[in-house]
This record gives sequence, C-alpha cells and structure tokens, in this order.
Amino acid sequence: MKRTHFRNKILPYLLIAPQLAITIVFFLWPAGEAVLQSFQQEDAFGLKTSWVGLANYSDLFSDPVYIQSLEVTVVFTIAVTAAALIVALLLALAVDRAVKSGPAYTTLLVWPYAVAPAVVGVLWWFLFNPTIGILPYLLSLVGYHWNHALNGTDAMILVVIASAWPQVSYNFLFFVAGLQSIPASMREAAAIDGAGPVKRFFTITLPLLSPTTFFLTVVNFVYAMFATFPVIHATTKGGPAGSTDILVFKVYNDGFIGLNLGSSAAQSVVLLVIVIALTVIQFRFVERRVQY
Repeated sequence: MKRTHFRNKILPYLLIAPQLAITIVFFLWPAGEAVLQSFQQEDAFGLKTSWVGLANYSDLFSDPVYIQSLEVTVVFTIAVTAAALIVALLLALAVDRAVKSGPAYTTLLVWPYAVAPAVVGVLWWFLFNPTIGILPYLLSLVGYHWNHALNGTDAMILVVIASAWPQVSYNFLFFVAGLQSIPASMREAAAIDGAGPVKRFFTITLPLLSPTTFFLTVVNFVYAMFATFPVIHATTKGGPAGSTDILVFKVYNDGFIGLNLGSSAAQSVVLLVIVIALTVIQFRFVERRVQY
C-alpha cells in the first residue's frame, strides 16, 4: 500500500481543519451542551438555572407519557425499517429480472428520495385525508372508515408509510448494486441443479446480500429514530393521544413548545444513548451472521 507523505507537517492538519471545525461546532458542542443542560433546570422565565443532578432522568422514567413514547418509537422504528427494506428488495429483484426497461425503471424509483421529508408528509396527509383523500374513499368502498385524526392505528400506519416511502428509493439503489455484484453463474448453476426461484433466493441471493442488508438495516434504523421528525410534524403532530409521539418529536415538543429545556435535554441524551447502544449491539452480534 502506497502511503502519502507531506513535506509540510502543518498541511495535513490544515486540510482536515474545516471538517473538524464543522464537527465541533455543529455536533460535539451541541451534544456537550445537551448533556450539561440535562443536569440543570431553568425557572419559568428562563432567568435562573439550577443544578438538579439526575432529577430530570428519574422524572423521565417515572413518567407514563414518556414510557408510552418509548414504546411507540420501538414499534415505529421496526415497522419503518422492515417496510423500507422489504419493499426495496422486492423492487430491486424486479429490476434485476428486467433487461430492457431496467434503467428507466430505476430512474423513476429513485425520484421519491429527492423529495423533502416535510413535503412527503404533506403529500401522504392529503392522500389519507378522511375528507378529501382518495385512499380513505377507496377504503370506504370495502367497508373500512379511515380516520387517522381519531384512530391511533390509522395514524401509525400513515406515518410508517410516509416515512418508509422515500427511504425505499435509497435502499433500492444499494440492493440493485448488490444484486448486480452476484455472479450470474452461481444462480445458473443452482438452476441447473434443480433449485427453484424461491430456493435460489434464500440459499444464494439473500446470503450474498447480507452485507448490504446489514448496512441498510443500521442506516434505516438511525433514519427512523432521528430523520422522521418532519414527517410526524407534517402529518399527525404526535397524535392522536400520543399514538405517534416518537422520542425525537417529544424532545421537540417538551423543549420548544413546553419550554422544559432540562427534560428535553435529558430525553435527547437518552435517545442518543439508545441509538448508540443498539448500533453497537448490531455490529457486535448481528454482524457475525453476515457473510462477506
């Protein structure tokens, strides 16, 4: 391996200085402020700050509303990750079988990823609007009366679909690249040996896609925990009755709406610890099943 040597010893540090500055100012500094603020509490007018230690954390885990938000987040994250991965894999398999229409098909499927999350939320809100939406009208024809403003299950389905839809495009690109990297001779040999399409998929395709699947699982998990705030805000705002109030949205509600900055900071620290812990578990234990 050829190594790069700099004659000027200061040059390497100057090259990475802009990225280090961005990381410190926009990531490390706010994270440190959040950790510090989670041990403090401000008065009602924001004029005085007092040190309360672990009181904000103990109040969180004794609050049934926060426990409900934690449970909602678990269901939401699993549902979004599973839906985005499964749909993307099915679409990628369809492209892998297409020959002439593959490029055009791929281009059309990538477009949703370019749509802003808030716009995605508004789009699906209109589609599922109980009064003017086309989808509730179609559901009413089969006897189901959709109303995500009153039904918590309907609201959860709405935010899961809206959150998973743009992420399908992202996953789709990686799955297509993974499928194209699998040697066709392996599947052809299995077909000659009498293996059907389903058996070839589970014994050859899926194991060889495991590195891609593992990477996308981690990415989608983090996406569902953090980047879905605009979708929730544009569709349900955490309602009805907290049925879609995921942790990242509760941080916003308590901090910017309720002005309880100490509790909001503690929630953000807990959320960060949960994501880091689960990511470490995925790399520590789940990655062992990945076949490279």
